[in-house]
Amino acid sequence: MRSTQIRQTFTDFFTSRGHQPVPSSPLVPDDPTLLLANAGMNQFKPYFLGETAPPFPRATSIQKCARTSDIDNVGRTNRHATFFEMMGNFSFGDYFKEDAIAFAWELLTQGYGLEKDKLWITVFEDDDEAEHLWRRIGVPASRIQRLGMEDNYWSMGVPGPCGPCSEVNYDRGPAFGKEGGPAVDGERYVEIWNLVFMQFQRGEGDRKGDFPILGELANKSIDTGLGLDRLAAILQEVPNVCTTDLLLPTFHTVQELAGREAPGEGEEKVSFQVVTEHARSAAFLIADGVLPAKDGRGYVLRRLMRRAIQHARLLGIDGPVLPATTASVIGNLGTVWPELTAQAALIEQVVTAEEESFTRTLSQGTRLLNAAISRTRDSRSATLPGETAFELADTYGFPLELTVEAAQEAGLTVDADRFAALLDEQRKRAKTGGKAKTAEALRRMDTYRELASALPRTEFLGYEHLTAETTVNGIISSGATVATATAGSDVEVVLDRSPFYAEAGGQIGDTGTLRTAGGALVRVTDTRYGLEGFHVHTARVLEGELHTGDNGEAAVDAERRAGLMRSHSATHILHAVVMATLGDHARQQGSLVEPDRLRFDFAHFSALTQDQLAAIETAVNRHVLDDPGVRAWHADRAEAEAAGAIALFGEKYGDTVRIVDIGDFSRELCGGTHVAHGSQVGAFRLLGQSSVGSNLRRVEAITGHSALTHADAERRLLSEVAGLLATRPADAPETLRKRLEALATAQDQLSRLRTKELRHQAEGLAGQARPAGRGQLVVQRISGVSPAELRSLTSDILQRLQRGPAVVILGAERGGKALLAAAISSGLHQEGTEASHLLNRAARTIGGGSGGQGALASAGGRHPEALDQALAAAAAEASLLMSNR
Repeated sequence: MRSTQIRQTFTDFFTSRGHQPVPSSPLVPDDPTLLLANAGMNQFKPYFLGETAPPFPRATSIQKCARTSDIDNVGRTNRHATFFEMMGNFSFGDYFKEDAIAFAWELLTQGYGLEKDKLWITVFEDDDEAEHLWRRIGVPASRIQRLGMEDNYWSMGVPGPCGPCSEVNYDRGPAFGKEGGPAVDGERYVEIWNLVFMQFQRGEGDRKGDFPILGELANKSIDTGLGLDRLAAILQEVPNVCTTDLLLPTFHTVQELAGREAPGEGEEKVSFQVVTEHARSAAFLIADGVLPAKDGRGYVLRRLMRRAIQHARLLGIDGPVLPATTASVIGNLGTVWPELTAQAALIEQVVTAEEESFTRTLSQGTRLLNAAISRTRDSRSATLPGETAFELADTYGFPLELTVEAAQEAGLTVDADRFAALLDEQRKRAKTGGKAKTAEALRRMDTYRELASALPRTEFLGYEHLTAETTVNGIISSGATVATATAGSDVEVVLDRSPFYAEAGGQIGDTGTLRTAGGALVRVTDTRYGLEGFHVHTARVLEGELHTGDNGEAAVDAERRAGLMRSHSATHILHAVVMATLGDHARQQGSLVEPDRLRFDFAHFSALTQDQLAAIETAVNRHVLDDPGVRAWHADRAEAEAAGAIALFGEKYGDTVRIVDIGDFSRELCGGTHVAHGSQVGAFRLLGQSSVGSNLRRVEAITGHSALTHADAERRLLSEVAGLLATRPADAPETLRKRLEALATAQDQLSRLRTKELRHQAEGLAGQARPAGRGQLVVQRISGVSPAELRSLTSDILQRLQRGPAVVILGAERGGKALLAAAISSGLHQEGTEASHLLNRAARTIGGGSGGQGALASAGGRHPEALDQALAAAAAEASLLMSNR
């Protein structure tokens, strides 16, 4: 059974049983506690936590997931992958254990035709009910095993739903491992489906299982996950996930690049599978808007790509590997996941640039490693320090495996224990910082959930109104709800109705005021979402007392909102123009919309030329001046996509979406506020561009009043420059160019005259040389020279003294400081004398120090009044030197 049929069978089965099919959410989740979507239930989390009422009692989905906790097992087991499709069915307070178990058994044995006697079940050690249900459906007790908290109990990691789970495992036979069930061998008895029974309410606790159970849930729920890769391997009777039809074309591509077939075992087998599997992960991550970075989800992507490149090199693939392998992923899975095809150009550009970059890193790391190996040998040690291996890995991205391999070839070992200790220290620091941030976010979320459970969602009125009559539904101070806030208090306020736009889609939150009937005046400084549809207003009480239940009027800063609308509409126009200018790959990757100012990030592989920037700015202004209509409308997600609406990476959309059209050239899913007509954007000016990551460009622009103010400042500046040049503003550039050319010519002539003058001076000073011992000596104080000229003049004089040993010492005063320079003939230098030796005492005399190596040295000091004394000291050193030859 091919993977397309496996997916369709799953979806058809649950749809026919009343489940609402829900599209996969992006791999970039709208959840501050998650780096990447790692489970099918992620997008349904608000329903399970009670933050949002589910629009349907049952759902089914096939969710894209990325999980790197088992990255080291890829290729070493037959079942692990860093990207996988999780097929799931969900019940939100509808059916529970009995139906979930019956559905799973029916689909596996009848829908997929798996042999019943090869299915093994695990249940939580205390879950008698689940075992009873499995036995009633026909599974013998001999194929049901009870496991503990680590294996068969589920929790979200925060207070909320939790409960036992039950796993369905398939016996792949003796060729895959030992007999004895899933408790004995996870390779032979491979877990394919996990049924989670959300049955209880858990309290606070840090470790898995170390938390109190507060009681049973009123609405028990179901969350399941059936791994497509693992099921496909079983149904297609292939040994591992890399040889299913999901990955086989990519696996073949790796074999073609390596020029041989993959072996059935050993380290080469691991490398073939790592390259194959990681290429798929990279393609999907990039398609969902993740780009390589030094931290966060961008680091996950970079690690996967570099790991694939590293294993390709181990296979002897010296040329590019990722462009071809990710292209095979797109060709194989692009029909099922159209975002792969839509972002094909971006994927190619990103992986190509990253592979080129990492190849340079490997080259640099190899040079540093070779130097470290030489130092280790010189010290007569047989062990390369763990600090060296860690620095190569952490600072330069040079893999530990390559360090170990190179060390072994040199007859050395690597201090792996020290490396592991340093790595553990780094992880603990990162974990501690991450835990603190997560704990703070979770505390705030707990308060929001507490309010949301008792209050309706905020009614947002800001599309049509800038003021609204409202009621204070909640006040939060220092993370906890309070009944009253006095003047001077910084609080968060929850209103039943609000005209304030909550920060989303790059547009920052509204500000304004809240006046209550009781006389309180509150300044709103920011607005954002606490939970989906639940606005939280950051505020300060300026006057009076604010009470929960107060009625009042909320008013948005109208001028600031107008500036935000100008910038947001300009961002949409800019997005359309950038894609039209650079290509479809140049999609928005992030934005910041501020009053009359915007920042726009987009995918592109090189800096824009000045001509491209000028063309983009001109095109945006042309669209604005055409005064296109701006229209917002609603549709379901499928209708919006069919109509060509652009969905932005990482944004979360519901089943019904808001679409904003600007003319006939821009159509995007957007919940932000916009102008009514394009001309209201006003002037648009690009300020510049920069790089904010690999293959990620940023432009900044200003609109409206800010653009006019900026243009006026440039006009005044041009007028001032024209005045200084005594010409008209229109002629200023050409006049300035001619002046600069004339200045350059004059400076060149002056430089030649100066050189001639210094040569003449050198000739005269060389003629003043006096005998000293068996050589010649020139010691002179001169004026009107720079430090560079002083050194040049010293060398020139020495070259003119051709007869035997010679020393030249010059001094000068410039800018309130004393300068010295000394030059010695090559014979003296070859005998071991350094020119700097002659200036040591002289430098101390003028309050400074000397520098330079070999036959030329210089010195400087802060006491020019002692310059003659310093020259005398240097002359004495030179005379003594040549008298002793």
